Amino acid sequence: MSATEPGRTAGPPPPRVRLTERGPLLIDGPVELLLPDGTVLTCERPVVAVCTCRRSRHYPLCDTSHRTRRPHPGPDPAPGPDRAAPPFPPDGSGQTPG
Repeated sequence: MSATEPGRTAGPPPPRVRLTERGPLLIDGPVELLLPDGTVLTCERPVVAVCTCRRSRHYPLCDTSHRTRRPHPGPDPAPGPDRAAPPFPPDGSGQTPG
């Protein structure tokens, strides 16, 4: 891969996102996270950990809850009143409006 790909101008490097085996997405910051409801969450940290297990009490940011709880043997149980699933677009596209 070249330093500048065809059709791309020289400038700041693209954001780096690292996928971890059993933890969060690690994104080189600072970043703005656009949430499904249109809210923008600004994170000034040099590395931002985005939760992928949905156990975080600070969702969408990781609070390392995945470390203290055993993984489920199957799919996550249905959300209950004390464990609501985070909102996602109803069409399942993963795209946020706007």
